[in-house]
Amino acid sequence: MTAMSLRSALRGVARLPGAVLDRTAGLFPLVGVLLAASWLFRPGPAGGAPPIIGAWYRPLVVLALLQVAYFVFQTVLWLLYRPVAPAAGDAVPFLSVIIPAYNEGPMVERSIDSVAAADYPHDRLEIIVVDDGSRDDTFFHMERLRRAHPALVRLVRFAGNRGKRAALAAGFRAARGEIVLTLDSDSEVEAGTLRAMVAPFRSPRVGGVAGKVTVLNRHHLIGAMLDVQYSLAFDFGRAAQSTFRAVACCPGALSAFRREVVVPHLDGWLGQRFLGRPVAHGEDQALTNIVLRAGYDTLYQSTASIRTLAPTRYRQLTRMFLRWERSYVVEGFSFARFMFTRWRPDGRVLPAINFFFSNLRLVLLYGALVQFPLLVLRTPWLIPGVLAATAVTTSTAALYYLRRERSLRFLYGVLYGFYALLLLQWILPWAVVTVRDERWGTR
Repeated sequence: MTAMSLRSALRGVARLPGAVLDRTAGLFPLVGVLLAASWLFRPGPAGGAPPIIGAWYRPLVVLALLQVAYFVFQTVLWLLYRPVAPAAGDAVPFLSVIIPAYNEGPMVERSIDSVAAADYPHDRLEIIVVDDGSRDDTFFHMERLRRAHPALVRLVRFAGNRGKRAALAAGFRAARGEIVLTLDSDSEVEAGTLRAMVAPFRSPRVGGVAGKVTVLNRHHLIGAMLDVQYSLAFDFGRAAQSTFRAVACCPGALSAFRREVVVPHLDGWLGQRFLGRPVAHGEDQALTNIVLRAGYDTLYQSTASIRTLAPTRYRQLTRMFLRWERSYVVEGFSFARFMFTRWRPDGRVLPAINFFFSNLRLVLLYGALVQFPLLVLRTPWLIPGVLAATAVTTSTAALYYLRRERSLRFLYGVLYGFYALLLLQWILPWAVVTVRDERWGTR
């Protein structure tokens, strides 16, 4: 099949009614696991077990092969993805941009300036900057930008640090816009981002939109590696989820929400608890769950881009990932509570399948931590195979980055794979064990 005929076939699939696609697309991973199982459990010599994989390791390998099948399925969804075209001229809604900041210093100026300079009518734009009790000169920089843009910038100042949720809630309550865009204060938006972010809201079914996150300080080694990793996590993954209109997390760095959907739930969001403790992290995924539970769609907009500061030291990186993984666990339980209800009229099967495969990594990780050392002791020659498999899987993300950026920086993606294998595998199990720890951890 030629590339042109393949694209034509995929476009034909994309034109199928949503309900038909939702009910049939989930068969793809099922076929994958059946094929994997038929190979894995085939009789060995003289009817015995296969010589390489014993019965003890077979379930783990089946799960791994199932993940591979689902990744192929995600690739098909990614090929089907198309961003919503931005509106031209003044055909845009009134937009409120909320920028919460804590001890951000001069960087908050760059963030505000990037929004003010964006391609969006100023008579339909407001920028609400919330100082969350900063102890440095952050408010001084806010004041300077307010004087530079008096018609655009409004300031809210807390006497003490109350947390990002409280800062965002204050912004939502002060906002006048139909659409509210949340933006991290260590980030800069590109010129066309605001128009692109509001475009999907032309559909009344859309309640939340996720933007594309890239790394601003990619001249550092960790930043360069994360820039490639973000391309897979923030671009590839969310584009695939957007085809079934249920992006699992609209990221805190750049997201937009329909204000009327979120505001009625702010008190419950602020008072969220898990295992008896208040929840401070994961505010972005919790907002996304509010939108989904209300029956609205969440989409990804690849044409809306933001550049954000990434960690530059190992300790910062691990603290950020710990916070993300704890949020993943907490909000996974929240999504599971309504996943099998009629939370929206259609399109409920693929989000459930995506949730299942996302959580398979928990089983795979714990299985690998327990079983892999035993397997290596028995068959040490598997170590080169594991390193080769790591190179292959990480090259997938790197090649995706190469296709998007046309840059040799894709090689940092391969380096990140080995970096994560050797230095980051402890984060997920530790996040599960310490899930009740609500410290922010990056300052």
